[in-house]
Amino acid sequence: MIKTHLFISGNLMSGGEELIELWHKEPDSIIWLDLFEIDIATEENLLRSEFGIHPLAIQDAQRDRHPPKIESFDNYTFILLRGLSADSKEIDFKTIQLALFIGKNFLITRHSGQSLSINRLHEIVEQDPESYGSGSKLALKLCRLVALRFLDVLLQLESRLEELEMLIVEKPDDSMLAELIQYKSDLNRMHRFATYHEQLFRLLKDRDFSGFTEKTRHEIIDVWEQQERTQSLSQLYYETASDLIDGYISVASHRLNKIMKVLTIVMAVFVPLSFLAGIYGMNFENMPELHSKSGYFILLSIMAASATVLLIIFRRIKWL
Repeated sequence: MIKTHLFISGNLMSGGEELIELWHKEPDSIIWLDLFEIDIATEENLLRSEFGIHPLAIQDAQRDRHPPKIESFDNYTFILLRGLSADSKEIDFKTIQLALFIGKNFLITRHSGQSLSINRLHEIVEQDPESYGSGSKLALKLCRLVALRFLDVLLQLESRLEELEMLIVEKPDDSMLAELIQYKSDLNRMHRFATYHEQLFRLLKDRDFSGFTEKTRHEIIDVWEQQERTQSLSQLYYETASDLIDGYISVASHRLNKIMKVLTIVMAVFVPLSFLAGIYGMNFENMPELHSKSGYFILLSIMAASATVLLIIFRRIKWL
């Protein structure tokens, strides 16, 4: 699918591939070409013949998996991002590859799956076409929308981590540990993407790239700040999840130690009783106490006294 917006003198025209020819005829016009699910060969031919995109940049954009990157060419800049897929709303997210070719008077976006950020940008452009006067401004608006989706996912996780922190102390169970381990894995993946993006936009902020001018500097800084915040929050929540896992293990170990202490006390009390019962349970005929009328009660008294003395000792050393 090819969706095209053409900006001419503050007016917006929307359509398909047919608007490219009109863009060539109008030097002052700005075009946004959005490519999704079209034939790879057709896409490559369109990008090379109509916009002069380098074939290696096209190959990177069409690959299923490629790390985020930024590269400057003669009359455009190529940016490759990882964005959230349309159905990703929680931390167990899926990503899509989002390629941007940004020139002075054009923006080309190419995505490997449905993107809510691009859909939202289409809506914004259609509502207020005069507010975006260059391809770079459009691109930076899109990059900000991509970053905000990651931030929304992270901020939703914050309350759940706080809830888990209280539950671990009050009533821990194994499902919490499994959930935290999954969060840790997802946050590690998000932090990796956020680090790539932060480095990418730091380069864009600190160096000159084709298609970007001093007028877009504030927008670049804003996007970089969003990416830097995503990186720092993902790292913070990753460390929080790690701390909660350690805390869960500590609480579980403490509970196990208390159980083992109780069992140790019970065993220590019953060992002397079992010893006495074992001796007088022997079937020897000439045992001295065997025919004593009060032997049974004497033995019970000794057993009760032994158990009482042990319990007093445990109480004094604060085992009980």
